Amino acid sequence: MTQAPGTTPTPLHWKLVIDCANPQSQADFWAAALHYEVEDNNALIERLLELGALPREAVVEFHARLAFRDLVAVRHPDDPYDRDSGTGLGRRLLFQRVPEAKTVKNRLHLDLHAPTGEREAEVERLEGLGASVLRHVKEPGGEWVLMADPEGNEFCVQ
Repeated sequence: MTQAPGTTPTPLHWKLVIDCANPQSQADFWAAALHYEVEDNNALIERLLELGALPREAVVEFHARLAFRDLVAVRHPDDPYDRDSGTGLGRRLLFQRVPEAKTVKNRLHLDLHAPTGEREAEVERLEGLGASVLRHVKEPGGEWVLMADPEGNEFCVQ
């Protein structure tokens, strides 16, 4: 695909996909942690089931609506989304069920930026949601708290 000279390329749409054992519980944790919304794919799933394009065993009930068994996303509440599918069109995290457990340190992680002076309160809030503190870091370049979500994925609170 070539681009016309002098034009600015359209930014790519993206989502961060996180492998996990339980997409629904991870979606609940991260939606609460980030103040995001769990995507509602109920209408899309109903259409797919009706068309026979999706087997019933690929679906679970989650928050009193149909959800994909192996995939759940959370999205920023201010970002646009497709009303027909419930799929976010902006900042999203997608949790994907995989059979293997996490075994090594993440190669990619999220940094959460607490408001100035509120890092410890934010860490306590996240612990209340099921996260754990791995260590407090204080280096010449800054301070942060290394944490793990309920499935052991590392993230930092700045």
